[in-house]
Amino acid sequence: MSFSVPKPPAGQAIVYCFPNPGALAEAVARQWVGLARTRPRRPSPFCVGLSGGRLAPLLYDAVVRLSEGRKSIWREVEFFFVDERWVPLDHPESNYRVARERLFDPLDIPLRNRHGLVIDEDREYAAAAAQAELVRRAPASQRGQPMLDLAVLGMGEDGHIASLFPDAPPEIVESRKVYVPVDGPKPPPERITMTYAVLREAVEAWTLIAGEGKADALRRSLPPRGETPLGRLIRLRERTRLFVTEELARAAGAPCDPGSALA
Repeated sequence: MSFSVPKPPAGQAIVYCFPNPGALAEAVARQWVGLARTRPRRPSPFCVGLSGGRLAPLLYDAVVRLSEGRKSIWREVEFFFVDERWVPLDHPESNYRVARERLFDPLDIPLRNRHGLVIDEDREYAAAAAQAELVRRAPASQRGQPMLDLAVLGMGEDGHIASLFPDAPPEIVESRKVYVPVDGPKPPPERITMTYAVLREAVEAWTLIAGEGKADALRRSLPPRGETPLGRLIRLRERTRLFVTEELARAAGAPCDPGSALA
């Protein structure tokens, strides 16, 4: 798998546009399957961070469909969660439950490769346990953080990514921890999230954006000094890929490459 669009300067994003959410999910799924097929052979596993959102089921269904007859490409991939709601893992609001039903079970992902967050203890304990698990499995970056090969993100109407919301206190924004407990403005409010310090180190960070009410947040995320959570992540990283519906990109005034630019 390769991308034909030139690598941007540090702190900028590549925006790919698609006619509808289904086409967006299909394109991202193809890239993801390509990564799984061409992943580097090394002692440490290929680590993917998942989030939730309305596009997640579409994406997972497309990945499963495109993996038909070659499920073995996923056997050495390990799945972590970028964020999780503080609900039981079988709760309808659980990111893990959606991934289990739509991705893990259909692809026969081994149980040892499904790293759901511990929900039956307090949040500080769960954050520490999740941090230890990711540090144990993922290679370390030059800054000493565990390095995901791929972080799959969404963006909310307020520009939040994972469960990193606008106006988060400095102890969250500047944290060097891997996971931290947070209280968000959306129900259910109690959550655990990866920090900016970890998301900035991911080899690839893909943000899927569709739906009404997100144009303003996308517009405010793209300038060099974008102050939304997504804008902050873009500034911290060398390269961030955004997958956006055409209608939303037009409304946000976002310069974008057509989805056909993906090789």
